[in-house]
Amino acid sequence: MDTQQNTALTRALAEIPGPLPARGVIHIAIPHTDRFTVVGNHLAQHPDLSCTAVGIAVRIQSLPQGIEIGIKALAARCREGEKRVAAALRELEAFGYLQRVRDRLPSGRVITRTIFCNQPTALLRPRPTAIPRQPAATATPQTPAQAQAPAPAPSEVPTPAPAPAPALAPSPSPSPSPEPDMPEPPPVPPPPSFVTPPAAPLLVPLVPNPTAPKPPPPPLPQPVEPTPELDRAATALLSDLRRHTPEFTLSEADIRQLAPGVAAWLERAAHPDAIRRTLTTDLPHPLRRPALLLKHRLTALLPPPLPGVRDLTVPTRRRVTITPFQTCDDCDRAFRSPTPGHCRDCREDRTHRTHREHRTHRSGDTRAAAA
Repeated sequence: MDTQQNTALTRALAEIPGPLPARGVIHIAIPHTDRFTVVGNHLAQHPDLSCTAVGIAVRIQSLPQGIEIGIKALAARCREGEKRVAAALRELEAFGYLQRVRDRLPSGRVITRTIFCNQPTALLRPRPTAIPRQPAATATPQTPAQAQAPAPAPSEVPTPAPAPAPALAPSPSPSPSPEPDMPEPPPVPPPPSFVTPPAAPLLVPLVPNPTAPKPPPPPLPQPVEPTPELDRAATALLSDLRRHTPEFTLSEADIRQLAPGVAAWLERAAHPDAIRRTLTTDLPHPLRRPALLLKHRLTALLPPPLPGVRDLTVPTRRRVTITPFQTCDDCDRAFRSPTPGHCRDCREDRTHRTHREHRTHRSGDTRAAAA
């Protein structure tokens, strides 16, 4: 049977402009339309960050705001252990990608906010101010009334219109020297300077939007093979909770809704007393919504299935039998054998000698019979 060809890959390679490289990686860039995160090359190709730190940074950058990114939370999402996650977070914090800021709430409580910046070097550069400058107008002599008038605000300065020259220019004097009684015109005030607004703070606390959509809660566990016996036992266990804990006086609708979760526990060989103890221990005070608390505990504390007999058996190692060394009785040569005796060469010589003696003995008997 011939090798199957990937026509989609062949067509994608044909659409790449220019000749394909003879070695190295070939990129097939397909634009993303949804569920993508923009990552800069300064992070993806950082020379001093480990690949684990880069991967943790990309994972953090792809998460929405408000998601817990502690060591235990990231270790639960990734395959790396808590030690590697903690080392990666320290690397990101050393290079400015991750920062922890202590903030005080209006109630007086001090909390720690974890801030991740996708481009920390951009925070250190000054922010450009896009304020247009007005063209400098031609300086014209002003009258004392115009000089004493207050200058308008920068936002109210109108565009200077060209004024007729005869109305503003003074008439030429026949005498080259000015009159001594005429006061000197005041100096022209410089154009108003625009004050550069202060740069934005380097770190802005990322407060999650309270109206942001929350992720849906995990569904209630269901039994793999629901049976009437499991449903009956789960319903009886939920109905009996009020005898031990009066706060868990559930309605029939709540019992019907929570019965599949208890059935999943019973299917995994959980003892009813253990289920009751897990559901009713360490309750919050006051307990406002008992059915919701039971649903959370049935979902979050679901035990794994019991392992089988084969899973609990320790694999036995194959014992390798080592044949000891022996010394040949004839030539004193060392050879491997379970029992002492002769080596292979001596055994072959003894066999040939025995055959030769046997043939000699038969030939002698034949000659004797012929005589």
